[in-house]
Amino acid sequence: MNGLLEASLAFPTVLFSFLLLVVVGYWLFVVLGAVDTDILDFDAELDSGSAGGLGGALGAVGLGGVPVTVVLSLMIAVAWFVSLVGTVLIDSLSDTSPLMIALGLVVLVAAVVIAWGVTSAIAMGVRAFLPPERQSRGADFVGRTCVVRTGRVDRDFGQAEISAGEGSSSLIEVRTIGDERLTSGSTALIFDYDADAGVYRVTPFDSALDPGSPD
Repeated sequence: MNGLLEASLAFPTVLFSFLLLVVVGYWLFVVLGAVDTDILDFDAELDSGSAGGLGGALGAVGLGGVPVTVVLSLMIAVAWFVSLVGTVLIDSLSDTSPLMIALGLVVLVAAVVIAWGVTSAIAMGVRAFLPPERQSRGADFVGRTCVVRTGRVDRDFGQAEISAGEGSSSLIEVRTIGDERLTSGSTALIFDYDADAGVYRVTPFDSALDPGSPD
């Protein structure tokens, strides 16, 4: 265990160790509903044709088709593992500081390249199982109901699940207006789409107002 800790804190693994802690903490907060999945303010999904920001850059190198946070998390995890193995190997080969530094740089480059290759292959596999047509976007969901999946939904934060037809579902970004607040499991009515912010505006849904419901 001590050897593993020492390798995790040695160069170059220590660079990825810090990032891995950030990734683990981020996903824990996502599960708890404390942060949004687009907290990094990038596109929710990467398109190979996207031109702007980190999403466009990653999409251009074959990492499109999956959420950007998943891409970054996977790359960091793979890079950490590869660099950890490389650090253990070079530590057993040499005790010379200059040589250790040189080998460490080689491991750093190898970790990044291998992480890109693995993540790219996974992204390609995910895209192969996705339907050829994009899911409904924009105003397509306005007038429909959704179920809150994060711990809360307010004017600044929230996600909800909506049925996309044929048994599939989509996780969408939703926001309330004013001081309205929804909790996990609540049913909400989508009444507007904010194209600039890329979010749906929702309000608590009262089934009594549903014209299709029985009296």
